[in-house]
Amino acid sequence: MVVKIGVAGAYGAFGLKHLDALANIDEAEVTAVFGPSKDKIGALAAERNIATACSSYEEFLDQDIDAVILSTPTQLHCIQSVTALAAGKHTFAEIPMADSLADAEAMAAKQKATGLVGMVGHVRRFNPSHQWIKQRIDAGKFSIQQMDAQTYFFRRTNTNAKGEPRSWTDHLLWHHACHTIDLFMYQTGEVPSEVFGLQGPAHPELGIATDMTIGMKTPSGKLCTLSLSFNNKGPFGSFFRYIGDSGTYIARYDDLVDGNEAPIDVSNVDVSTNGIELIDREFIAAIQEGREPNSSFAQGLAAMQVMQKLEDQMGVLKV
Repeated sequence: MVVKIGVAGAYGAFGLKHLDALANIDEAEVTAVFGPSKDKIGALAAERNIATACSSYEEFLDQDIDAVILSTPTQLHCIQSVTALAAGKHTFAEIPMADSLADAEAMAAKQKATGLVGMVGHVRRFNPSHQWIKQRIDAGKFSIQQMDAQTYFFRRTNTNAKGEPRSWTDHLLWHHACHTIDLFMYQTGEVPSEVFGLQGPAHPELGIATDMTIGMKTPSGKLCTLSLSFNNKGPFGSFFRYIGDSGTYIARYDDLVDGNEAPIDVSNVDVSTNGIELIDREFIAAIQEGREPNSSFAQGLAAMQVMQKLEDQMGVLKV
């Protein structure tokens, strides 16, 4: 069974990553794309040989598609997911699932009511580096004592990863911290019993904190320290140091080294070394097999609950 996919927000940075990934999956066919600019979405469809380009979301959902991938602004994820599920489309929403717990709960409730696949893009679960560590944990060969994570960018203007102006504002807590909060719970199998957050001053134009520190502790005593910044002039991205009972590992996206920077081969962990392709493969497989995917809407609620606690504690500013 070939699953017909529609990609919304297709000409954005992550929309293009999904198009590239889906091109490597025989069981998937992109038959429609959506973007608010008629000219840009039309040009992309022509370039990629995609049959239908839509500048209306309603028109997009009327197409012959089985499922949608939403690489759209966070604030639209809830309404677009609920509408897609109501239209009978399996739905994948990029991380963050939403920018409030209430919206995330509405998405999970709609998925449950329809019985369709609802999945959130927690790609860290699928990066081969983190999969390798998860396999050691599951085999009883490694137990996390502390995870130290750094998420650093230089983003003092409202631009996306392509350097283009954004119509919405990114957020350290509800987007970038979400990756690590979910990953920490996924790798430890525990929900934090203690959390704290500290934020720097609000940016005068963006209206959000551009520096943040988050700490978490599980009931069994495992710790996570997360530092986030939009003010970093240096290597960009997210870097994870796993300190455990039998070793130390540093994960940088799909690459992994030990505590002394000796490379660890993760090429045979899965069928690809591209985390985006692997998460898209899980979405397709869950649809074909009629099962809950790894990183379902329901599973995503735990991270949203932790972030809501942190927002309530810090009084996080959101545009």
